[in-house]
Amino acid sequence: MKIVLQRVLEADVAVDGQIVGQINRGLLVFLGVAAGDTETKAEALADKIARLRIFPDENGKSNLSVSDIGGEILVISQFTLCADTKKGNRPSFIDAAPPELGNELYEHFVQCCRSNPGFAKVAAGIFGADMKVRLINDGPYTIVVEI
Repeated sequence: MKIVLQRVLEADVAVDGQIVGQINRGLLVFLGVAAGDTETKAEALADKIARLRIFPDENGKSNLSVSDIGGEILVISQFTLCADTKKGNRPSFIDAAPPELGNELYEHFVQCCRSNPGFAKVAAGIFGADMKVRLINDGPYTIVVEI
């Protein structure tokens, strides 16, 4: 499992012109599920992002987690994070989980985030949909996390 997370002031995701998920200050999380990933990995990843100290404290140091600030989370499925670009000019997605497993683990990850009392709000996109994501990046501050 791989995520790209961005610290944001706000973010939303739309499908067919309708906003399906929206947050204020917090984390925009793009989640890539690879073949061989498990629910255990999803649980560990949700716990990890809850504890990452990437928000500034009163001295401007990155000492606070999204939980510490009462931040919100927007989770977007993104199988393209599993792309292999080592050969040629066309990415290969052979390492991405099959859609059924990808959806199952995406939904499990979102549920893990929703059951974490440290997240003030958890919003999500729609697995497999053509989504339009808008954000105001805070920093910019972008981290890649793999488990």
